[in-house]
Amino acid sequence: MSTTIKICGLSTVETLEAAVEAGADMVGFVFFERSPRAVTPPQARDLAIRARGRAEIVALSVDASDAALEAIVAAIEPDYLQLHGRESPERVARIQRKYGVSAIKAIGIAEAADFAAAQEYLDAADALLIDAKPPRDASRPGGNGRAFDWRLARDFNPRKPWLLSGGLNAANVAEAILQSRARNIDVSSGVETAPGIKDVDMIKAFITAARAAFEVQS
Repeated sequence: MSTTIKICGLSTVETLEAAVEAGADMVGFVFFERSPRAVTPPQARDLAIRARGRAEIVALSVDASDAALEAIVAAIEPDYLQLHGRESPERVARIQRKYGVSAIKAIGIAEAADFAAAQEYLDAADALLIDAKPPRDASRPGGNGRAFDWRLARDFNPRKPWLLSGGLNAANVAEAILQSRARNIDVSSGVETAPGIKDVDMIKAFITAARAAFEVQS
């Protein structure tokens, strides 16, 4: 069974190259102004050019307008649009049709009952991202370095691919994979020395640890 490692929130050539060379399957760029990882479409264009053909390209947005999505798609031609806001299933389905790009819908999890929301998107999105639900006072829906009880995902077996996210790092990713049985994972703040500051060595260590954990699980 194939596995996927996604490094999200990349914003520099150095860290993008580190991720790709270490074997990341997906690289993500954040188009959300309140995030410390935010990039503009022109900034991301140069990074996407370097990544194309080496890793799948993911563009993350939060309740973005059609105009904003059009600018993102035109700039980087992503393989996936990751929708991290309150987009309804209908909105997700429309976005996929309008732009001809696969959508990943992020779902916040704090308890087992929250997985019901994920089921609502199975006909709308091509993939799901299961993330820790942000605290009530959070300024952004993801990238907060929080984890949920990974055991809650053990029986989550939708008919679409899904990625585990939230609070992962090189030290705990093996346990997260063991407990959740996830085959696809996503990291952002867990490979940073400060919010928005990715670290080359942390990226490499995370990918190495995740690959080793996947081999044990296979």
